[in-house]
Amino acid sequence: MEDRKRRDVLAGIGGLLLSAFPAAAAAKKGRPKKEEEEVAPAEDLMREHGVLRRVMFIYDDAASRLESGGKPPLDTLAAAAGIVRRVIEDYHEKLEETFIFPRMEKAKKLTDLTATLHRQHEAGRAVTASIVKLCDGSDGKELGRLLRVFNRMYRPHAAREDTVLFPAFHDLVGEKAYRELGDQFEDEEKRKLGNEGFEGAVAQVAKLEEQSGLSDLDQFTPR
Repeated sequence: MEDRKRRDVLAGIGGLLLSAFPAAAAAKKGRPKKEEEEVAPAEDLMREHGVLRRVMFIYDDAASRLESGGKPPLDTLAAAAGIVRRVIEDYHEKLEETFIFPRMEKAKKLTDLTATLHRQHEAGRAVTASIVKLCDGSDGKELGRLLRVFNRMYRPHAAREDTVLFPAFHDLVGEKAYRELGDQFEDEEKRKLGNEGFEGAVAQVAKLEEQSGLSDLDQFTPR
């Protein structure tokens, strides 16, 4: 009898807790609390840098093959350059140039850095155009060189934005404007990248990694 009373008391307490916390009750019943989590502007941009870094790894592999006299899958390389053009140059960098650089320059914050980053955007677009052209196989040596040039610039470029520009921008605009900017970024993502957005870009680069023999992450673990 005592055990049964204890079970009844515990069951009653559980019911009270669930009624006191509706979100917990909803989770208990299997109802989702929220379909999508908001992504902050800097996190959004950093995730796109992740896509860029995965493309740069494909570029590294292709450059190594070209330098050793081999031939990378040029269709795959052209598709990787297409991701750079569509996701990074036409979307990601345009966000920075439209929403971030002007605010920093108006506030006279990191003006030398933003000027350099802007110049590098322009230089990167020119290099991408040349990479796409040389994916016809006409000059493997120059193609390999350009892949290295691209990666050498964009590795420190993305790292400086992640660790210097984006935190400074967050501090500058404040929380309210920062959240509103996240909504604008989401609208631009749908407009430029379609309904699949960032997730679609990740799926595309994963497919290219598979075509290049780079999809097994564990192959790069030191033994």
